[in-house]
Amino acid sequence: MPFPNIDPVAFALGPFAVRWYALAYLVGVLGGAAYATTLLRRHGLWKDNRPPFEPEAIWDFAFWAVIGIVIGGRVGYVLFYNLNYYLQNPGEIIALWDGGMSFHGGLVGIVVAMALFTRFKGGNILSGMDLLGAIGTIGLFLGRLANFINAELYGAPTSLPWAVVFPTDPEQLPRHPSQLYEALLEGVLLFIIIRIATNHLNALKRPGLVAGIFGIGYALSRIFVEFFRLPDIQIGYLYGGWLTMGMVLSLPILIAGIALVIYASRPPRA
Repeated sequence: MPFPNIDPVAFALGPFAVRWYALAYLVGVLGGAAYATTLLRRHGLWKDNRPPFEPEAIWDFAFWAVIGIVIGGRVGYVLFYNLNYYLQNPGEIIALWDGGMSFHGGLVGIVVAMALFTRFKGGNILSGMDLLGAIGTIGLFLGRLANFINAELYGAPTSLPWAVVFPTDPEQLPRHPSQLYEALLEGVLLFIIIRIATNHLNALKRPGLVAGIFGIGYALSRIFVEFFRLPDIQIGYLYGGWLTMGMVLSLPILIAGIALVIYASRPPRA
């Protein structure tokens, strides 16, 4: 399958270039906030008819979300993916324009931001986490598409008919478009599952359930795709040549998701 060869720079205003990757973050946050308002307005979806905060407040949270994602994503990348390099070059830690963000770190950052924001608003923190789980797939979908446009984080060589030769690949081999696998699993499929749970199965009435479904769905999708995706070159494979850092970092999310589902599914107290 031919690579579409889309310019990673969406548009430029003089010396200022706006990349698709940055737009994916921005549109993901704004699109997620817009979708969140539709859930927050339907009070009947939530336990005791009380969403974590009022719909208008989601636009205030969008600012908190950007800060949490950027700080968490960058710190996660520095700690988990290239710590030795940044210890030797500490000035590069703030060089976000050179790339280097960790989803797992960004997830921690936005979870902390949501917990603080919901507490400030006097809402149920677990319901706030459920709201994140319901809207998080939008950003995941757009982020993975941006990875594909950037021709980064591609997969292992394959002879499948939908294999892609990425222009950034020094070996120029047909490879799994693993970014698109993740976009479909973490973005589209998980969104559909959570949408059914929130709008048809009353999942938001059990605080923590939707967040748990998101955690399980994301972790399983990421671990599965890691079998087809090349590991980061500075890390490689771990422990015997098949385990990757992405798998390792997804395991706590899987465990936390299972714990949340069990907690939210417990019978109500008499």
